[in-house]
Amino acid sequence: MSTELTEKSDVDTGSNKNGSESSTLTSSSKPSRKQVEDLEVKDAQMIFQTIWHEIEQDVGTENLRFPAEIFWLNGAPGAGKGTQTAFIMEFRDLTEKPIIVSDAGLLAGDREVTKLVLHSLLNPEYESGAIVDGFPRTKTQVECLKLFHGRLSELRSKYLGTFQESQFPKPRFHIIMLFIDEEESVKRQLLRGERAIAHNAEVEASGVGEIWELRKTDLEEIAAHRRYKTFKESTYDSLTTLREVFHYHFINAHGSVIEVQQRIIQELKYQSSLELDQPTYDRISSIPLAQKLSLHARQLLVHRLDSYEKFHSELFEQVVSLIKTKFIPVVEKHSISGLAYINSEHHVFDDPLAIAMLIDVFTERGFTAVVDIRRMEVPARIDPKSYEIINRVKKVYRVRINFAGSKIRRG
Repeated sequence: MSTELTEKSDVDTGSNKNGSESSTLTSSSKPSRKQVEDLEVKDAQMIFQTIWHEIEQDVGTENLRFPAEIFWLNGAPGAGKGTQTAFIMEFRDLTEKPIIVSDAGLLAGDREVTKLVLHSLLNPEYESGAIVDGFPRTKTQVECLKLFHGRLSELRSKYLGTFQESQFPKPRFHIIMLFIDEEESVKRQLLRGERAIAHNAEVEASGVGEIWELRKTDLEEIAAHRRYKTFKESTYDSLTTLREVFHYHFINAHGSVIEVQQRIIQELKYQSSLELDQPTYDRISSIPLAQKLSLHARQLLVHRLDSYEKFHSELFEQVVSLIKTKFIPVVEKHSISGLAYINSEHHVFDDPLAIAMLIDVFTERGFTAVVDIRRMEVPARIDPKSYEIINRVKKVYRVRINFAGSKIRRG
């Protein structure tokens, strides 16, 4: 039996005269897009951490068993999700009904929907795989999905090689987007409404069968256009940010049911060929993701610079002095191009820590510094007996410094 949920976006709310909640955001207090995105990311982190803590408290980490493969299905209104869900289940040999997040009523927020989806995925019947229909739909839900995948990957690495290894398989997330344009969407919505009216009339007349749901968007053209616009601006745009994170299946849903199914088969087969085998994934999964490193890079840089001053003050002073007197004058001469190469033979760089200091100082100041150590033999002396030339190894530290150059306007 499928799990059905309803949702709405989380917003600041106030009560109206009937005691229900209504939005209180006004045009004068409207935040910028960047502020909204930052808030959504922070909200997602708080929501996910809270939900995960509750799950661990309720179930216990030792009892967590999420599906090995999850298909996150979304689509434009009228794109045929209901029809194609059954086909995807058959194609991937999934026996349990999908977890359905319905948009009827817009009753639940991001926190409630995310919590119910994660709890539903813990159902043992979904252990081999699951389809989640209608999640994620908002930016906050998208960020929660990223955090969920990251947590499953961490658990896989943590328990790799232990007796619990099989409990935490490599997480495989597939984002499936069934897409049709606005004109086709509106046409299909209204056609669905006509068919529902005819069907319901027949059921009422005969007393046989079940009444189909009639949506306002299936009856009014303006409402159908509005529903498509909401999908395009909210769900579609949010999901496109997952292209670089998970397997993203963009399916052209125009055409017949059979034509769309053939596209789904081709897409899933192609993406499956790009998946890492489990042993390969396990071999490299302990190496941190660049995105995760970047998240804490600034804090780590500050910590390193403070430690240089505290524990290696004399060496740090030499490096900073050398940067100011020898490097910066050369960099200033290349301020238009934004690229400078500087060679140094200073003995201070014989200490590897000094090289690390130089790179970190330039990084903190907004530059990018790369150091290449070159060794070459140069004549040092002549052997007085054999008159042979005795060479020595000379180290040359070649530093490449990049930064935002100055753009010259030409009239």
